[in-house]
Amino acid sequence: MHQLTLAEIARGLADKKFSSEELTKVLLARIAQLDPQLNSFISLTEDLALTQAKAADARRANGESGALLGAPIAHKDLFCTQGIRTSCGSKMLDNFKAPYDATVVAKLAAAGAVTLGKTNMDEFAMGSANESSYYGAVKNPWNLEHVPGGSSGGSAAAVAARLLPAATGTDTGGSIRQPAALTNLTGLKPTYGRVSRWGMIAYASSLDQGGPLARTAEDCAILLQGMAGFDPNDSTSIDEPVPDYSASLNGSLQGLRIGVPKEYFSAGLDPRIADLVMASVEELKKLGAVVKEISLPNMQHAIPAYYVIAPAEASSNLSRFDGVRFGYRCADPKNLEDLYKRSRGEGFGTEVQRRIMVGAYALSAGYYDAYYLKAQKIRRLIKNDFMAAFNEVDIILGPTTPNPAWKLGAKNSDPVAAYLEDVYTITANLAGLPGLSMPAGFVDGLPVGVQLLAPYFQEGRLLNVAHQYQLNTDWHTRTPTGF
Repeated sequence: MHQLTLAEIARGLADKKFSSEELTKVLLARIAQLDPQLNSFISLTEDLALTQAKAADARRANGESGALLGAPIAHKDLFCTQGIRTSCGSKMLDNFKAPYDATVVAKLAAAGAVTLGKTNMDEFAMGSANESSYYGAVKNPWNLEHVPGGSSGGSAAAVAARLLPAATGTDTGGSIRQPAALTNLTGLKPTYGRVSRWGMIAYASSLDQGGPLARTAEDCAILLQGMAGFDPNDSTSIDEPVPDYSASLNGSLQGLRIGVPKEYFSAGLDPRIADLVMASVEELKKLGAVVKEISLPNMQHAIPAYYVIAPAEASSNLSRFDGVRFGYRCADPKNLEDLYKRSRGEGFGTEVQRRIMVGAYALSAGYYDAYYLKAQKIRRLIKNDFMAAFNEVDIILGPTTPNPAWKLGAKNSDPVAAYLEDVYTITANLAGLPGLSMPAGFVDGLPVGVQLLAPYFQEGRLLNVAHQYQLNTDWHTRTPTGF
């Protein structure tokens, strides 16, 4: 059962080949057996899962149907889940039980999805390796000595190891697409505002976006269908109709215009990954696509702009964690200042403290114009580059990451080296565009992903291209040894 995709589970449940309760018990046992190797879960929710599975079986018995009805999933541990610890991978929220469900959690539960647990993540979603979690690093199932990518590394590792068919993640600068690439999954960052951020603990509010991680584009379509939609509780949610993503999967790629930016093929890209990217281009050409070289001239400024804007927003968002109302509180504070300093100093990890300090500096008097305002201007230039490119092409294709997964601890002494792993993904967040990573091969036994970008609200186009590619390749069907 653990090898079934979401789509296959939906068909199996509809045909009464197994029940949701049976499937849930199998996967919970598998998690208990295998997750100690991976550390992909922070919390398991066995009682909730079995209750939801029984309810889903009852709904099916009463004639209800639906692709997610009875399907097991997990949530990245920054989606608030009522009565269940929502830690954000941090000591600061180790004791926090959310008093309500995030919109994404509520929507998927209403669709009948079964929540198996909450997955490990970089602390407050800050990281590209899933090594900054208070609960320890997550291991990549393709090689347990390597990182799975971050910050949604727990979700990615769990799905890649066949502990469950799909999971939610969030993407602030590539945190769905990058771990998807490093673990041989399909991961989708929707258009900013397509999926509600209400109840999703914020890192950088103008960049964060929830989305699905699964083995196939077909499964991502199913999960996104349950997640997407307007939410009046979220002021950044966009009131745009949600199409049937599964219905567009089988569209022809004949005449599809694919742009390949010349800036992607710089000295920082592993040449073996470059070869796999071009091999995927050739595969899509066989399906009728037309390919042309394009330019994104301001891409070189993306990393410095991102690492001013994101920490600035983080320093503002994380100011609420002060030891007063909820979360970690230091022991025996001498006064209010001591309470603030020690609660934050003891509750936040090194990477979070680093980004808070960078952000506070960028927003301080005398530096706001020089750093934050300039970064926002660069952000607009990057968006303009994409708008000009999409006048010429339908989608943009390139590598998801410049390198395959690196060894645990290899970049800990050089944070900038880890930041550079996001060079191809952060532009989509700065511009608010949808992006998808799909499996495209292996380098030294480690997975490699190819990234697709599309105009706003064209997630269906991305899923269509990825699905057609996956019908004609088998990279996404490969399973890590031992899982």
